[in-house]
Formats: sequence, C-alpha cells, structure tokens
Amino acid sequence: MKSALDSNRPIYLQIKEAIEEDILNGRLAPEEQIPSNSQLVSHYNINPVTVLKGINLLVDEGIIFKKRGLGMYVSPDAPEKLKRRFSDAFFQEHVEPLTALAKPLGFTLREIHAMIDSAWKGEKND
Repeated sequence: MKSALDSNRPIYLQIKEAIEEDILNGRLAPEEQIPSNSQLVSHYNINPVTVLKGINLLVDEGIIFKKRGLGMYVSPDAPEKLKRRFSDAFFQEHVEPLTALAKPLGFTLREIHAMIDSAWKGEKND
C-alpha cells in the first residue's frame, strides 16, 4: 500500500491505482484478499465512500471480486487484464508518438532500438 496520497488527484482513483500497482508488482496475488475498506479508510484517513468508489471501479473492471461475508479478492486473471490494459495504454501514449516524431527526423529503427537500449541501461545518449 502506498504510504501517502496526492492531494492534486481524485483520491478514489489513487486507491484504485494503488491496488492495481500492488497486483502488477505481485504484492497482491490472484485469489488473495485485498485490504478491507476499513483498513484503507484507517490507513489513508479518508472517507469510506471514497474508498468504496475506488473499489467499485475495480469490481466493475473484473480486477477484484467479492466473496460474500469474507471481503474482496484479486480476480484470477487480474494481472493479465492489467498488463494488457497498461500495455495498450503504453503503446498509444508512448510508442505511437515516439514513432510519429522519429520518422520525420529520419531515425532508423536500428537507431531507435539503440537509444532505447541505452536508456534501459541508464546510459546517456550522446
């Protein structure tokens, strides 16, 4: 769980994203129970309705599900669903704009690969 929330963004979305991040990073496994609403309310010192709004988004997306009387659990296919969604978003938000800019500048695919490899390794591109 994140230690703090950003006051500049809707809190319910941050709750949703924090749970998604925990699933993607393996801190919450498929079929594992997520923190209860009261735990989240207490941890972040926020309104229960705000927590419920973020949780309901995850339920609507099939990322978590309710076991009656037991709590909320990570759906078996949640990691794959999230990876697919984030992969699609990454492609649209980063790869497409990168290629749209690189082509008119005359970069070859090999040069782009070399730049990405360099950035991946933390090297500065000269």
